[in-house]
This record gives sequence, structure tokens and C-alpha cells, in this order.
Amino acid sequence: MENVLVIDFGGQYSQLIARRVRELQVYSELIPYDTDIEKIKKKKPRGLIFSGSPHSTLSKGGKQLIVDKEIFSLGVPIIGICYGMQLIAYLLGGKVTGRGRNEYGKTMVKLNTNSLLFKNLKKDEICWMSHKDCVSKVPPSFNVIASTPNLPIAGMEEPERKIYGIQFHPEVKHTHSGMDILKNFLFNVCKCSPGWTAASFIEDQVKIVKNKVKNGKVICALSGGVDSSVAAILVNRAVGDKLTCIFVDHGLLRKDEDKYVEKTFRKNFKISLIHVKARDRFLKKLAGVTEPEEKRKIIGNEFIRVFEEEAVKIKDANFLVQGTLYSDVIESGTGDASRIKSHHNVGGLPEDIKLELIEPLRLLFKDEVRKIGTELGLPDEIVWRQPFPGPGLAIRIIGEVTEERLEILKTADAIVLEEIKRAGMYKSIWQSFAVLPCIKSVGVMGDERTYAYPIVLRAVSSDDAMTADWVRLPYDVLERIGSRIINNVSGVNRVVYDISSKPPSTIEWE
Repeated sequence: MENVLVIDFGGQYSQLIARRVRELQVYSELIPYDTDIEKIKKKKPRGLIFSGSPHSTLSKGGKQLIVDKEIFSLGVPIIGICYGMQLIAYLLGGKVTGRGRNEYGKTMVKLNTNSLLFKNLKKDEICWMSHKDCVSKVPPSFNVIASTPNLPIAGMEEPERKIYGIQFHPEVKHTHSGMDILKNFLFNVCKCSPGWTAASFIEDQVKIVKNKVKNGKVICALSGGVDSSVAAILVNRAVGDKLTCIFVDHGLLRKDEDKYVEKTFRKNFKISLIHVKARDRFLKKLAGVTEPEEKRKIIGNEFIRVFEEEAVKIKDANFLVQGTLYSDVIESGTGDASRIKSHHNVGGLPEDIKLELIEPLRLLFKDEVRKIGTELGLPDEIVWRQPFPGPGLAIRIIGEVTEERLEILKTADAIVLEEIKRAGMYKSIWQSFAVLPCIKSVGVMGDERTYAYPIVLRAVSSDDAMTADWVRLPYDVLERIGSRIINNVSGVNRVVYDISSKPPSTIEWE
């Protein structure tokens, strides 16, 4: 299959570049900048994209991220974005300087539309800049193809070797013609064909899983959410009855979640399902724990222990399927990217895990997983289910997890979802849920003073969980949610609405 490799230098948009390429139906893969050149050759890429980076080619005492110069002799088209452009200039005889005048945000860029990279674009385009350093002199045989009022060299090319560099970011939506630039690179420069689809992804993953499992047996970490459900059905297509799904009911799920999972997979999909009721076990482990990362680690470790215990009951079970997505991976820290928080799927695994992981969705974002789910024939009720964290309600209780707090949050959260669905907004909202901070405030109910918990309502819109904005819920919806929670959830006397975006906040509170 044709592929384009994104060389990752730790930039915040690295995976987004790969995702945009896939949106154009060309398979892309993100690989570290220090990947051995022989491994790159074996992948036979049709093109290479150098990502941005928080680092600088001018670092003397700091960290320099440099590729093997042999990469320019592979005869493969290359485009460098931001740091990627600076690196090309640095390695091929140009000059990079720190101007002392940074450029951030939307910027008008003048383009040379004679360049194949800018074919059919306007001569003046709005693009997204985010840089400190810049190319002050292009390498020999390179031409300048873009500029801004503050930046004489905002783009360069060496058409004979098909090497390009642009200082702005075509992968972000703020660059109005960014996708057209990527199309030109993929189809006019690299001569790719748009053949990577949800169907082809499923076909490839089925082959990969079959080859990996062979005669072994597979256990799936099933939660009933979109990710684990899609992963389960995909692996089931590959290995059939070699798959056993294990549903660990840790007691931290939403209200009636256990019944939903049982019905969907055991009755509707006829998949072998083991329901492990482990609520008491998890609550005991979490007793007295208030630190978020410790909660995640405990839950992650306990999950794996439960699977290992069940695995010994299934002869030849040596593989574990998880619905890990790339947003899970990147927020837990990969390569030169910073960790935001560890995720249950990737951050809680013990070093002595006895099961080999199968993560067929690891390079996908949520919207891509939904497309895969639809192609696999999953009902909308599953495919469009809002994301739910692996550690469950434990990270939506801000403080120690207790029986009382868990029941309060389950009841409040169920009301939130009921009212969001009643308003016809469930499918258009990325996530909507309740949070229980373990503090109390004074209130008045009837003629009596109360001292009870607040509930925080959180509703956000997003495409991939990497960024998110708070949803402007109608006042009547907010009023119904607040009124029902206060009147029907014992121990709550206040409801507040979280109006923070990501960044600077995260979607979850912990």
C-alpha cells in the first residue's frame, strides 16, 4: 500500500499532519526522527513530511533533533513544515537564524503559484504561523516560493529533487488552503492515489492481527465504549471464536452500564463475554487515595491483574486487545512530546505484564474510529457514544472515591445525559458529564440549612480531544439539569457549569 511517512520531531501538530494525510485517503504513519534509514527504505514511502518541533537547529548546549542526511538521497519527495523547513535548510547548506521577532497566529502569506506546491491557490493566502527561528538563506539550488511582510523566506523549493519547505502550518484549520497544499504535495508531487479508506484499514488490520495471533487466543479489554467496542469487533473479524471479551465491572462505570454491555455483546453480537464483578476489589484499592495519577495507576494495574487471573482460565490466551487511540498515547508522552497525563490504556500497565498487547486503533483519532465502527456494521448507539475514561468515575470524583460519592455521581451523571439527549444535543457534543469535587458548601432546602456537595457540569465540543471548547448549552437545558440534580440527588445542593476550554484546561478534571 502507498504510504507517506511523517518524521516526528516532537511538534504539537505531528500526529495532526498524519491525520490530515489520511483524510485525503493516503495512508500515513508517524515515525521518530531518529528512525534508522534502512527501516525507512523498507517502508518504501511515496513521500516524507518533516514535522515541527519545540526544539531549535540553533541549539548549542541544548537538544538538536537531526535526521540522517542520507534521507535526501532516497529520491523521495520531501516537505518540511516549520522546524522541518529550518532543518532542511540547516542540513543542505542554507542558514537559519533567530530573528528575535516571533510570528504567531494568522498571517497573510504571498505565494508563488508557479510552484507545484501552490498550484491553483491564490497568490495571497491566510496561513497559520508559529515560530521563533526562520530560514534567512536558502540552500544552493533552492528557490523562494513564499514570503510575508516580516519574513522574506516563508517557503522554498528544489523542484528537481522535489524538496520543499514551508514556515507555516498547512495541517491546522486556520491555514485556509492548507488541505489544498497537502493535496498538491501528495497527488502532484508524490503522485499518490487516494486509496486508503476505512474498508482498506480494516482489511489491513485483520491481516496484521491474524498473522500476530496465529493459533493463539485473544482476550479483549471490553468496557462497552466506542474504542474497545470497535477494537473488539475488528479483532473478532480477524480471529473469530479465538476472542474472549472480558468485561471488568470495577463499579466505576455509569449507571446501568453493566446491563448495557451484557446486552450488546453477549446477546446482540454473540461474542464470548466474561463479566467480572470487581467493584469491592477496586474500591478497596482506592481507599484513601486522592492523587489523580495514583488513581490511574492503581486502576490500570488492577485491570491488568484481573485479566491475568482470567487468562489462566483460558488455555493459550496470550494476547490482550485494548482500544488505545493516538490521543491516549500522545497525552501520556511519546518521544519528544511532553506528557499531559497518563491514560489507563497506556500509562497504567505494570512492567511485568504477561499478555502481549494488540492495539489495532493506536494510530487513529476518535472520528476515524467512528468511521471504522460504521464500516464494521456497529449500530449508531455504540458508534456515536460519547467518550468515557478508562478509569471511569474515579477521575470525576475529585478526591477519595467512596461508596457514597460514587452513588451521588452516578445519579447526577445519568440526569445530565438524559437531559442532553432530551434536548437532541447528544450526538453533536463531544462529551457531557458530571464531576463531583469533594468539597461542601452551605445551602438552604426548605427551612433548613444544608452543607452538601456541588456537582460540576462539563460539556465540550471537539474533533479529536486534542483541543476542545465548552458548549454554550441553552439556559433552559441548564435549568432542567440543575433543578433535577438538586431535587433528586441526595447530598447535593449546588450545580455549577465549567466554561473552560482545552487548552489551557483539559476535558477531564483529573
